[in-house]
Amino acid sequence: MPLNAIALNCTIKPGGEPSSTELLLTRLMAALAEHDVAPGPIIRVIDEGVAFGVSSDEGEGDGWPAIREKILAAQILVIGTPIWLGNPSSVCRQVLERLDAFISEEDDRGRPIASDRVAVLATVGNEDGAHNVAAQVYQALSDVGFTIPAGGQTYWVGEAMGSVDYKDLDAEPDDVASTTRDVARNATHLARLLQQSPYPA
Repeated sequence: MPLNAIALNCTIKPGGEPSSTELLLTRLMAALAEHDVAPGPIIRVIDEGVAFGVSSDEGEGDGWPAIREKILAAQILVIGTPIWLGNPSSVCRQVLERLDAFISEEDDRGRPIASDRVAVLATVGNEDGAHNVAAQVYQALSDVGFTIPAGGQTYWVGEAMGSVDYKDLDAEPDDVASTTRDVARNATHLARLLQQSPYPA
């Protein structure tokens, strides 16, 4: 059964600046492709003119409606975020706030609009906080209707107050690579199950 994925890069770095989050997302999307998932775009949210708010369309110039369309066209949503002060980035928080509108939106069967879609997380940082980030993002995604697979986060956390970023590593740690593969496998398995046996209306 064909599956599509989309990734939202919630780095706070604009434009073409190198991003550790982007690198981990690229590797996760490649791992998904190994399970016959059509890799969609990796969208750097900060560059898309997303307005602040909690609706699906905040009016003229809002970049969120185009992203929302891509999310709803995919069966797997990947959110990537750096850790800042032990928490998801401000851009990630903005994405979750915009997804809040999904709570009151329904599909053509009267179900929450995100029904039968899977969401996973990729996190990078130079401090502790990956599990705290997962707790916050998982809860928000589940609240708005996404389903989180077992082991739904891949992450790399460097030395606290260190200067080496994930993108600076000579080679990816084996444990991170293995976890990324696990996330991809579990996400595609769950997404296919939900396509075969959707949530009831």
